[in-house]
Amino acid sequence: MSATCTPPPNNQLLASLPPDVVDFLQSRIESVDLEAGTVLYEAGTVLRHVHFPVTAVVSLASPLLSGANAEAAVVGSEGVVGVCAFMGGGKALSSAIVQRPGLAWRMSARDIADLARDSQPVMQQLLRYTQALFTHMSQSSACHRHHALGPQLCRWLLQHLDRQAGDEIRITHDRIAGMLGVRREGVSVAARKLQREGFIDYSRGRIQVLDRRGLEERSCECYSVVQRAYKQLRNGSSPWPHASGALGPVSARTGFRLPHRVLPAISAPADSTAQ
Repeated sequence: MSATCTPPPNNQLLASLPPDVVDFLQSRIESVDLEAGTVLYEAGTVLRHVHFPVTAVVSLASPLLSGANAEAAVVGSEGVVGVCAFMGGGKALSSAIVQRPGLAWRMSARDIADLARDSQPVMQQLLRYTQALFTHMSQSSACHRHHALGPQLCRWLLQHLDRQAGDEIRITHDRIAGMLGVRREGVSVAARKLQREGFIDYSRGRIQVLDRRGLEERSCECYSVVQRAYKQLRNGSSPWPHASGALGPVSARTGFRLPHRVLPAISAPADSTAQ
């Protein structure tokens, strides 16, 4: 874990926040290195932290009675892991498992919840991201139920490829099968077909994408639906003014000293004279 510092704009959600807010996070956010396979939290547990991935990729998975976990969504540098922290529930609705190792920014669940309550711009951006994430989760659910394994595998590979550098994904067929909720043999058959057609090359624990366009053409429509949701999120980000550096009053509820620009305007007394 590195020393606490101001996060650079390498997480899209953090970068979309007003500059004064990002500056304010300096004392309340820290960088962490996440290892593959690490469980950040399990479904039903109280959230202690949220994570803003930078190079790490995290799967949000729904636990099954058999002990398996079916992937509901995947989070990379576009978002945050732990939306329940600021949605009012406090308990995780899914498990979060690190799929690809890398860097993330970590913040306490209490701090992000307090900041969201006190800052309308922050809450607005968090809710916009959550809407895109819910689209992702609901589309994944429909995909698991209605689409053949081949198009599902293409969709899964593309969504993970979008959230990492390079064209190689380090994962076993067993783990993909668990994420898709299918048998390992089915994943192996689908992967062999994609390899024969020249779209991927794979060996044990490694899949290299050779023809991304080919995967897009063979993926189900779920990939493009989710891709559009995140594209709309990026295109709709507000162009915030430059930070002024001036801090406003301390919030009575949280004890945070927020920037003037973040706190809602306070109406002047009725008998005050306009200047």
